[in-house]
Amino acid sequence: MSDTAPEVTARHALRLASGGAQVLDVREPDEWRAGHAPQARHLPLGHLALEATPWHGRPVVVLCRSGSRAASATGLLRRRGVEAFAVSGGMGAWRDAGGPVVADDGRPGAIV
Repeated sequence: MSDTAPEVTARHALRLASGGAQVLDVREPDEWRAGHAPQARHLPLGHLALEATPWHGRPVVVLCRSGSRAASATGLLRRRGVEAFAVSGGMGAWRDAGGPVVADDGRPGAIV
C-alpha cells in the first residue's frame, strides 16, 4: 500500500455520504463545536489510535479543517482494513460543495 492516503473531492465525499458512507471528523473539540457536518461522527485525530474501528464494510470519508489531519487518519484507518478517503480541502471544500455545516446548537456553523 502506498504511504499516500487516497483523497476524494468534497463533491465525491457528499455523494459517498448520501450513499451510506460514514463521515468522520477528526478535528479538535472547539473546531467541532463551531461547525461540522451534521451526519459526522466526531473523533479527534489524537483519539483515533485508541478507538476500535467500527466501520468495516462501510466506506469512511474523513474531514478536518484543511485535509492534512484527514490524510493521517485515513492512513491509520486503511492500515486497519477500512475503506477510507480523506476529503481534499477539508471542511471549507465540504461547505463550498454544498455540504451542510452546523454548530452544536443546530444553528448554521462556522469553520474555525
